[in-house]
Order: sequence, then C-alpha cells, then structure tokens
Amino acid sequence: MDDLLADFLTETNEGLAALDGALLKLEKAPDDRQTLSEIFRNVHTIKGTCGFLGLSRLEKVAHAAENVLGKYRDGSLKVTPEGITLILSALDCLKSIVSGIEAAGNEPAGDDGALIAALDAAWRGELPATPVTAPAAVVAEVAALEEPVVETAVAPEAEVAPEPTPAAAVPPPAPAAPTRAESDAEPAAATPAAAQGQGTQAQGAPAAAPQTIRVSVDVLEDLMTLVSELVLTRNQLLQLVRARNDSALTVPLQRLSHITSELQEGVMKTRMQPIGNAWQKLPRIVRDLANELGKKIELVMKGAETELDRQVLELIKDPLTHMVRNSGDHGLETPEQRRAVGKPEVGRITLNAYHEGGHIIIEIGDDGRGLSVEKIKAKVLAQGLTTEAELAGMSEREIQHFIFRAGFSTAAAITSVSGRGVGMDVVKTNVEKIGGTIELRSVEGKGTTFFIKIPLTLAIVSALIVEAGGERFAIPQIGVVELVRASGNAEGAQIERIHDTPVMRLRERLLPLVSLSRLLQLEQEAAEPGKDEGFVVVTQVGANVFGIIVDKVFDTEEIVVKPVAPILRHVTMFSGNTILGDGSVIMILDPNGIARATGVGADGPTEEIAQAAEGPRGARSTERTALLLFRAGDDTPKAVPLGLVARLEDLPVESIEHSGGKTLVQYRGKLMPLVSMSGGWVPPEPGRRQAVLVFNDRDRAMGLMVDAILDVVEEHLNIEGAAEQPGFLGSAVICGKVTDIIDCAWWLRQAGDDWFRQSAAAHTPYRVLLVEDSAFFRHLLVPGLTAAGYEVTAVDSATQALQMREQGASFDLIISDIEMPDLDGLGLARAVREGGAWQALPMVALSGRVDNERMRLARDAGFTSYVGKSDREALLVTLRECLAATTIA
Repeated sequence: MDDLLADFLTETNEGLAALDGALLKLEKAPDDRQTLSEIFRNVHTIKGTCGFLGLSRLEKVAHAAENVLGKYRDGSLKVTPEGITLILSALDCLKSIVSGIEAAGNEPAGDDGALIAALDAAWRGELPATPVTAPAAVVAEVAALEEPVVETAVAPEAEVAPEPTPAAAVPPPAPAAPTRAESDAEPAAATPAAAQGQGTQAQGAPAAAPQTIRVSVDVLEDLMTLVSELVLTRNQLLQLVRARNDSALTVPLQRLSHITSELQEGVMKTRMQPIGNAWQKLPRIVRDLANELGKKIELVMKGAETELDRQVLELIKDPLTHMVRNSGDHGLETPEQRRAVGKPEVGRITLNAYHEGGHIIIEIGDDGRGLSVEKIKAKVLAQGLTTEAELAGMSEREIQHFIFRAGFSTAAAITSVSGRGVGMDVVKTNVEKIGGTIELRSVEGKGTTFFIKIPLTLAIVSALIVEAGGERFAIPQIGVVELVRASGNAEGAQIERIHDTPVMRLRERLLPLVSLSRLLQLEQEAAEPGKDEGFVVVTQVGANVFGIIVDKVFDTEEIVVKPVAPILRHVTMFSGNTILGDGSVIMILDPNGIARATGVGADGPTEEIAQAAEGPRGARSTERTALLLFRAGDDTPKAVPLGLVARLEDLPVESIEHSGGKTLVQYRGKLMPLVSMSGGWVPPEPGRRQAVLVFNDRDRAMGLMVDAILDVVEEHLNIEGAAEQPGFLGSAVICGKVTDIIDCAWWLRQAGDDWFRQSAAAHTPYRVLLVEDSAFFRHLLVPGLTAAGYEVTAVDSATQALQMREQGASFDLIISDIEMPDLDGLGLARAVREGGAWQALPMVALSGRVDNERMRLARDAGFTSYVGKSDREALLVTLRECLAATTIA
C-alpha cells in the first residue's frame, strides 16, 4: 500500500472516531458552535484529501455531508436529531469505504446514490421521510487497521486550531494532505467524557497538542521485550554484588539500576492506553440501540483514564460491546415498564474501571430487571444441565452462573441485538484467553453488574518476595496493605484459633488468616498447636481485608510478569510467574484467587469469626480478657487491655524530640506525642531504645513510654479497690501477682485535652471549593482552611469551577473571589444559582474591597455572605455559620 494512502487511512480513522463522539455531543447541545466547527473541519479535511488521492466515492459522500454541516454552521438549518441520524449514516458509509480500502488497497464498488440524495435533500431543508443508512456499516463492524500504530508524544507544543472554512454549497478543495493541526485539532472529542457532554474548553482558547510521531506497535513490542530482559539482567547483577560485597561496583550499578527503571517506565507508558479508547464507540452504539428499541438509555462511564496494556485493550473491545448491547436490549425495561414499577423512565448502563490488588477491574452494570432465578432454573432443567435435587442445593449465585453456559438464554425471543445469556459463553472465553475472570452480581428487579478482572500480564511490577514451606513466591506490592510479625510471645501479634480457623486481632478488628503453606500443601511437618510463628501479609480484596501467613519475608524486587501456563490456568491462586535475579523461577500469588479458593475475605468474615469479633464489644465481666503486661516506674507489673493498644514500638532514643514543652516523635508521617509513665522522662544513653505502647483512633495517635514489655495473657479481669493514684483504675491479680490496671483515658488526656473532644465531634471534613485567580492568595488561604479542618479544592477560574460541576464534583460550600478575568465571581454565582447540582450550596464572596454597594451586588448575584480577603478569622466564622445554617435547613 502506498505510504501516502496508508497515512491518509490512519488520519481518517482518527477523524472518524472523533466524529462519532462529537456528533452525539452536538445532538445534546445543538447550539454548541465549537463542537459544530470541529465536526465541519474533520469532514472538510477528509473530503479534501480524498480528492487529492482520487478516491471519488469517498469524496462524494464526504462532500454531501459537508454541505449539510455548512448549513448547520452558518445557521441556515437547525440541528435536529433526524439530521444527526443522517450525518451518522454518512459517517457509517465513510467507515465502510475506508475499511474496504484498507482490505483491498482501493475503493470498493458500491452505490451511495440514495444516501447522497438524502443528504442533498437535507441541505435543501427537506429531510427524507425514511432514514437512510449505509448497508455495509449495519452488517458488520469496521475492520481494524492491518498494522496498528500508536502515537508517541515528543514534546508539548502549543498549536492553534485553524480558522473554520466559510460555509458554502460547494466548499473549496482542501490541501493536498492533512496537516497535524487539522487531524489532531480537537482529539478530546473522541473521549467518553466528550461523548457524554461533560464540559468543553472555553471559547477561543488555543488547543494545546503534543508533537507526535507514528511508531509501529511491533517496534514497541520488541523494545518492551528487550527492556524486560534488561531488568532481569539488572536483578542478577544486584544479586551478585550483594553476595560479594564489592564496593567498587556499587555506585555504577546503582546508576545502571536507576537508568533501567526510568527506561522501563518510559517503555511501559508506550504500551499503556486509557480504557476510554475502548469505550469510544459505545455512546454511539447505545444511542442507536435506544432509538431501535424505543427505550431511553443513559450511558455513564467512570474511570476512562484507567490504563491497561494495549493488547489487552484490543481483546476486551468486543466483549464490552456485546455486554453493553445485552444490557440495553434485555437488561433494561421499556419506559412504560419502568414507570409501572416506580423506576425513572431513563435506564442507566454504567461502565467503571479501576485498579485493585494488582488487577484491573471493569464493571458493566445496569439498573434493569435483573436475572430471574426461577427462569434460569426452568431453563436449566429443560436443557438437562443438572437435576432438580442438585439445583435445590445450589446458592442463588451458582444458579445465576448458568448464563455462562454455551447457548444458554432466558430471553423469550432472540433479537437482532442478542438476548442476555446468548454469547456470554463467548465473552467468558475471550476474557479467560487473556488470563482474566468474569463474575456477576444480580438482584431481580434491581439490575445486573458484571465484573471483569484482568491480571497483570507481560508487565513489570514491584513485588514482595516471601517464603512458605521452603518455596519462594512473589506478591504484587499493589495488593499489600502491611506486614505484621506473628509469634507466640509478646514480641508480635498473636495468632488465635476459632473453630480451627486462624485469626488475628489487629487494631480492634478480627482479621481472618490463610496459611500459605497449608493452602498449597507445602507443610514439611505438622505445626504444634499454639506455635504459629512467621509473618502475616495483610492484603485487601474489595472491601475485605485478610492476612496470608508466610514463613519468611525477603525484599521487594521489580519483576517481569509472565502469564501462567495453560496447564496451571485452573489454579486460581497464581496470577503469573517470574524469574528472580538468581535465575530461579517463582510463582506470583493472586490475593483475589486465594480469597476465592478459601472463602476467606471474599464475602466478609464467617459467622464464627463475626461473632468472635463482636465478643469484646459486648463482653461480660466474667469472660477472660486479653491483657498486655508491662513494667513502668516501679517493680509492680502493670496491665492494659490488649484491644486498646494499636501496636508496640521499640524506638531509638535519638528519634525522640522535644518541642514546646512536649515530647514528640516523627511517626508514620506525623508528629506523635509521647507520655512517660515514670514522671519526668530522662533520655537514656545514646544507642539505647525506648519501648512505647501506641494508642490510635482515626487519625490521632499517642505513645505511652514504658520500661519493658512483659507478656500478653488472658485472665479474668476483676479490679478491686479504687486506686488513689491518678492514671490507675485499681488492682487485679494477674498470673498470681498483684497488678496495677492503668486508666487509659487519663493517660490519653495527658497527651492533649483535644483527644476526646475531637473524637466526639469527629466527622467527615467539609469539602470546600476555592475559586481564586491569584496564585498568591490560593497559597495563602489553602493552608489556613486545611488547618481548620476543611478539605479544600482550589481552582484558578470560574470556568474551571463550572466544568467541575458538569463532571459531577461535589462540595459543601464555595468560596470565590469577586474580581477575576473572563467570568468573574458575580457571573459564577449567577451560573450556580440558575440550576444544577450546586444550586443550593452556600457561597462566600472574597474581595480586597468591602463596601455596602459591593456587598449588595454580591448578594443579588447569589452569594450567601461577603468577607474581606485580609480577615482570616471572619472567613472562618462565616464558614461555620453558613455550614451550620445549611445543616439546620
């Protein structure tokens, strides 16, 4: 294929993808002149280049469509849904012709007379009675390019979009070849956000576009393979230097490691693409589906910026399209059916993508009729897939999973769109080809949501290397919450057993545990009761947290993730394998798969664990209590309920500092006050360590300095005789010795009187939007508001604030400067009060000048109050009053 033609096809495919979203956006906002200009420029560019290359059929269709768009742009014709449908039909025809050129190298034969006649009639103001569509586009999806290419940004470069061409019945010819400014003028039109009409750039603003070059994907794949091998070689060199302790190689090897990491990160970015690229066609599909079925459908797309591997992106496009069609066809009800059951007329299909535990999760859900368990049961029995007795013993979720069987459907009639269940086996197979899994959650009458989980494959990630049963494994660090040392004594957290299920009390919650060596049957010898030792890797799967017991923890290492071999695909505990620096091959653990295989953490704690977790909250005084024994001040043992202690620390005395008459330590990114139980604390000799009991509640922490930790025991806590000494509740006999029971509340007050006051009034911080064009005043106001307990988001223009409103941002109060360029504070207040999600929010005006006339103008515009910029105390008082009035209202 000629290079010029290949470049044209690539540019045209980009333009056509952008036009889909832009036309849907124009349909929702017919007066959007900027979007209309973008559409016109794109079609004009395609038409002009067609003439230069001698593609007459393509030129004629584009020319007829451009004529109609020219009428729309100069105001001679009004934009209507029927007109948009006609332009979309022309777009489908252009796609089918381009697809034919890609396949054969020249224009396919075809008659577009009816379509061109309809466009000419629309240009004359006479829309055809029957919509005209492009047959080739209806029959099949547009084929992908033979050799896909990606664009790599070279350097940012401001680029102003060309002026729109004046509208005319026959526009002048375009330049010989499309320029970068024309083909990349407004790439945002193709994004899902644009397709939904979620905000536009300010009128007249220059469009900044990066300078780009085209690189074959094959080149990038080869480069990625080489970088993967380089990372493995780097790891081997690091291993050798550690073993030989050769200082001469340390510095150059550190430099090599740094460069390798940067190179790896750069190459990874070229492979990764936002999942929004796979969603570009979906708004158009949903729009056509709604028109065809007579339904009202809203498509909500979240997490479009979530990135995943380009190869994976290509493989999930078809499954996503099929599932969205199913949701619209048989998932959502008609407007009449929705009204009858008390639902809004507009049905909602939601797409959501996010990272979780080293995987990418894609949710496809609808708020429709859901899956009927009774219908599924009847179909299962009719097809002889199982017996009635076996069916009776299945859970609702197990029954719902029959829809993934080949040819299974509960639809009363198979439509051209396809019924829910038809093809779901194909979707499941395609997802599993890339090592993913698919689950569903459905409630009859409420809707259905599918969860696609795609593991990391052929990627480089940071992993924690652990050992269990004499074998090493890797756990992706993205799934690791924390590490806890487990032992049978006071040096670490204790592993308890409830009905032979290992659990651990971690910060006032009961953590279910899984022994990795037992799960994988790697135990070398039977463990003695009560002798559980090692480390617990705390991981999170969804909203559930559980721990994995391992024998040893080594180091973190960057690993190249290889996919699991097909023979091990059924072992869900593994997500891949890798080669370590010493050349050994190890498996990569999948916390999600471990949770599914054991049932721990998948659907919350078991009933026994849940009851045990509730025990301490409703414990009777006659029950045994876990106590931490320690020594402080004198030789009398002291005790505190173990459930109150967040963790034990052994701090070097050099880390303890004094400021403002208080003893403090920098702890986990914050300053933690320390209180000594021995009165005035005298630092021991340098090099010594200080034992500290850490108490924690929400975002507050306090450390109690003690002399030594003695033991953790379980005893009946019978306190006798009120202690006369402040800080103690009384005494009890613990392990045969008289022991002082400390009064934690008293010691917490020594760390600060605000501990209980803040705890009692603790609430989610109020969210404040600050609109201020001066960077100086933003930097001046934000720290003060944050210190006062507010969660502040600052923007530099009223236009940006209104864009956040359109994108669904939520706040409790708005603070805005009055004097700003373009749209000032008064204009912002009027726009907010006109309607929308922020209409009722309190608004506080800021200005350097305060007088009665300005205050009157601000209140007339919609501001709740008016404060001078220099009066910080007045601003804080005003915020409290406005929020209090809103709460009362």
